[in-house]
This record gives sequence, C-alpha cells and structure tokens, in this order.
Amino acid sequence: MKQFELIATTTFGIEAIAKRELISLGFEVLKTEDGKVTFLSDAMGIAKANLWLRSVDRVLLKVGEFPAYTFDELFDKTQLLPWDELIPLEGKFTVNGKSVKSKLFSISDCQAIVKKSIAEKLKKAYHVDWLEETGAEYTVLISMLSDIATLTIDTSGAALHKRGYRIHAVEAPLKETLAASMIMLSYWQKDRSLYDVFCGSGTIPIEAAMIARNIAPGLKRDFASKHWDFLGDTLWNEAITQAQSAINHDIILSIFASDISLEAIDAAKANAMEAGVEGDIHFIRKDFKDVEFRNDYGVLISNPPYGERLLDGIDVPELYVNLKNVVAKLPTWSIYILTSFVGFANLMKRKPDRERKLYNGNIETHYYQFYGPKPPIESK
Repeated sequence: MKQFELIATTTFGIEAIAKRELISLGFEVLKTEDGKVTFLSDAMGIAKANLWLRSVDRVLLKVGEFPAYTFDELFDKTQLLPWDELIPLEGKFTVNGKSVKSKLFSISDCQAIVKKSIAEKLKKAYHVDWLEETGAEYTVLISMLSDIATLTIDTSGAALHKRGYRIHAVEAPLKETLAASMIMLSYWQKDRSLYDVFCGSGTIPIEAAMIARNIAPGLKRDFASKHWDFLGDTLWNEAITQAQSAINHDIILSIFASDISLEAIDAAKANAMEAGVEGDIHFIRKDFKDVEFRNDYGVLISNPPYGERLLDGIDVPELYVNLKNVVAKLPTWSIYILTSFVGFANLMKRKPDRERKLYNGNIETHYYQFYGPKPPIESK
C-alpha cells in the first residue's frame, strides 16, 4: 500500500502532545520540529489523522522537498513532482506561501512560480491547453526555509480546531486544540472529577467529555481531502464508521463547568448539546469564589481572564488572590491554570510543579501545573 509523508502542524509548545497522539493512533513518527511533526501514513491514515487528532492545527501532505536558490530552480524542481497523481484534471489548486531566511524571499513570486509549474505539469499529463479548475480544492503551500523548498497540500481544509460544535462563542474563546492539549497535559482521567470555574463557551469541559467518551473531534465537520478523487468516498466512509463505533456510550462522567456570566453558561450549554455531551457536564452560573467542589482528588483546569480576555471592572491581582484562596481549600486536587498574567505564580504563593509556555492565538501564555497527591488505590 502506498505510503505518504504527512506533516501535522501545531502551535508552539504542543509538539510533544501531537507526537504522543500520532503514536497512539499507530502512525510512524519520522521527526519532530518546532511547530510540526512529520509522520508516515497510508491513504486511510489521511482520513484517520484528520478525524482523530485533537492537538493539531492541520495535516499537510508532503509532495516534495529540495534546495532552491533561483526561481528557475524552483520552477524546474516543482515540475518534477507527481502532481498529476494527486490533482485531477478538474482540480482547483491555489498556492499559498511563506519564506524565512531564504534567497527567494518574495512570497508572491514563489507562489506564482509554483502555480505556473504545477499547471504546466498537469496540462502535459492530461493533454490539455487549459485547466478549468472547477473541482475539489487542493491548497498547495510553498514553504521556503533557509533555501529549502517544502511543497505540501493541505488535507484538512478549515483548521482542525474548528470542530463544528461551537455555534455560540464568547469574547476571546479558547481554541479547541489548545483546550484539548491542556487536558492531555494534565493528570485528569475520566474516573476523576474535573472542574472549570471560568468555563466561558465551555471548550475545556466539552473537550474533556469528548476525550473521555472517545469521540473523534472531527466527526461533525468536513475536510478538503474528503472530496479528493484519489482517496474516494469508500475510504472516508469507512474511517467515519470506525470512529462512530469507537464512541464509549456507557461511562458516567463527573465534569463541572461554571462562569459568572449567564451569557457564557447559555453558550456553553448550547455548544455541549451540539457536541453531543450535554448530559456529561454539570453547568452552573456562579462566581468562582462560591463554587462548591465535590469529591477529593479532583482536577481543576481553567483559563481565567487576562489580557484580551479581561472583562470590564476586573481587578486581575485580586482575582488571582481569590483564586489562591479557593485552591487552598483543595489540598488533594491537581490545579492547572493557563494565563498570560506575569505575576501569577507570586500571587499564588506556591511554586508550580511544571510551567509550560503555550500560545493562545498570538498571546504568549504560561500553563501552570500544580500536582496534587495521587488518589489512594481502592482495594478490590
């Protein structure tokens, strides 16, 4: 069976999670670099990766890679690649580009050269003088890095954080991919209580419920490669059927989400219903200082207001002092907080067990991890 080299792109700091996901899905990881993980896959794996990866932004099909110092070299080497094995006669192909530390620094020129080269290749292969481009979308990316050209086709279409369940959003919502990564970086397991006391539109609890129920994050959306001729409907239908049959319908979860905003709670409930996990999350409108926590050895994962997420009238230091007081009442809990507020650790009066730099959109944030004691092993 033919193997493809694929690239899973991520935000900075998430690469290790993406690699772990790929390995757990059975893929062979070739290398991990800043913002991307390269892996091998057959055709079915293209569908599987898009349906199942929770922390990844996009899945790109690598067509070729080579050094290019001149536009003639870029044109000639691009034309040698097997575009006619991937893009059909009627395929619509746009070319996007980026260039870093390369002699070919003009992105628009690189895009135009690659577009022309692919077009000439396809016209020769299909014995035509003109390409209609009325079919499925094949978005090509020319990436120049230190004079090395990497040419890929985007298999995902819309970015993978767009799961399809977020029908209502609040101001500055947390990306689904980052929320899922926060959960996977925590010690939360589906048999433990999870609380988000700043739930906003519900992304963290919804992603947690989907992870616990083994719901593929891409089940409710479309993908560019779903319409590609060389993959076909049969392959995609099989992948979707397998994902649907993998859902765990039997577990009972203990997930709680609260927010002081009624608008946020209403949005979160609607999004949870769209995701099919509304019965797994207990939503309540309440100030975080007044939340009543159930059970011991739970996990709190939250993204409090900060920077662009600040609401009118909020005193940030006071908010975090109050959060410290809430956490102090939870000695057996593990606490995970994502924030860009520089003085957070000092206000908490507690050194985090782990601190990771992550990006929420263009905002540099830090993920503070405070580990609680392990739950006692229950005797059988």
